Amino acid sequence: MGWIEFGLAMMLFMASHRIPSALGVKDSLIERLGSRGYTALFSIASTLLLLWVIWAAGRAPFVPLWDQTPAARWAVNLVMPVVIALSAFGIGAPNPFAFEGCSTGFDPDHPGIAGVTRQPLLWALALWSLAHLWANGDLAHVILFGTFAGFSLLGMKLVERRRARMMGHDWDRLSAQTALVPFAALFSGKWHPQNGPSLVRLAIAVIAWAAVFHLHEWVIGVMPNP
Repeated sequence: MGWIEFGLAMMLFMASHRIPSALGVKDSLIERLGSRGYTALFSIASTLLLLWVIWAAGRAPFVPLWDQTPAARWAVNLVMPVVIALSAFGIGAPNPFAFEGCSTGFDPDHPGIAGVTRQPLLWALALWSLAHLWANGDLAHVILFGTFAGFSLLGMKLVERRRARMMGHDWDRLSAQTALVPFAALFSGKWHPQNGPSLVRLAIAVIAWAAVFHLHEWVIGVMPNP
């Protein structure tokens, strides 16, 4: 029964990220709720489905593949602030390159989070899944985090290709000071940030990190201390 629930949860989570666009549900909801409303609704639904997937993985039969190490636990704790910061600065921000971004209000001369990376949420998902994959060496969690890692890394290419096709000749102009790989635009000299990060989003990131850390044991059942 544990494997059946886990498989069903995984299928529904993956389907929720593909079916709405394929059936036109996404466009219909955006028309009714607006881009911000749709992003909020999609984020809540995705979070709830993700929690179900994680809980289902914990209830699946335990099949060990490798042991957890102190280094793996440290890696999770060091990576998670970055994951939460990318999510906090990426969701709903002016960023026409990412599905979680807002298509309006983007200034290519001041790209904001897109100057760090055009795909902040997918990078957050990739880092989260890879760090947790190292720390959880049983079969169910390897399937869980390995699938999410592949989903996010492959998704970057698919989203980039789709957005480039949609923008056409505007792609080069709009993406001139951005890059897919985090901070590549900064290190290559393409992006010269002139403003600091949003203090509101920074505060949200700090509060979210504290909440995730302190609620992790209650929600997931494991204390995250390294």
